[in-house]
Amino acid sequence: MSSIDEVREILDFATDIAREAGDLTLRHFGAVVAHDSKGDGTPVTIADREAEQHLRRRIAERFPDHGILGEEFGDANSDARVRWVLDPIDATRSFMRGVPLYGVLIGVEVEGAPTVGVAHFPPLRETVAAGVGLGCTLNGEPCRVSETSSIEESLVLTTDVERILSGASGDGWRKLQQRAAFSRTWGDCYGHALVATGRAEVMVDPIQAPWDAGPFPVLISEAGGRFSSLEGEWTMHGGSGISTNGVLHDEVLAALTAR
Repeated sequence: MSSIDEVREILDFATDIAREAGDLTLRHFGAVVAHDSKGDGTPVTIADREAEQHLRRRIAERFPDHGILGEEFGDANSDARVRWVLDPIDATRSFMRGVPLYGVLIGVEVEGAPTVGVAHFPPLRETVAAGVGLGCTLNGEPCRVSETSSIEESLVLTTDVERILSGASGDGWRKLQQRAAFSRTWGDCYGHALVATGRAEVMVDPIQAPWDAGPFPVLISEAGGRFSSLEGEWTMHGGSGISTNGVLHDEVLAALTAR
């Protein structure tokens, strides 16, 4: 179990290096960025690699006994008590097209439990950060989820409508979307950040890797909401991620998993 002082130390450092990595990505942002395709067909750019290498180097210098799991360079020291989970650029396709809704994501597990989360959005200069027991902040100021108590008054988000409609949650998503005040695809990591900061009520990610989810179990819960997989687990390893303001969570999960 981590002490509050350890959580604060990790959170402060994670916030600093997320901003540093974000500055590296901005060197390439807004121009045509060459990319390769990974085995799953998703793109990776020089900016992804540079940013993750920077994060890994800084973590190794400060905490040489910690483990790291990153999207681009895999797992290291996986048995460590503390493990950093890194996505140097979440929403690489948006980044490549000059869309500013991409983020540097850092999640930290202590003894397997989500403990620290940072989501930094370089072009927007927004940083959402949280540690267990320390609350959630937007650019250093406390933030909270909304208090909206009905789907009919809610902003409901996802990343890719066609992907969700073609999956097992498609019918449930369609019904939620029809009921909601409005829905948008301000998705990927920014959708979850909008929930944490009270600007949206629901974000649905039917497919999510650990580095995609990394910061959000902590960010959402410390902001007063709920994050879970479609199975209802509070984890970054559930393969999916649902963020809500908490009040609506059970209703959203029931809708998405109804058969």
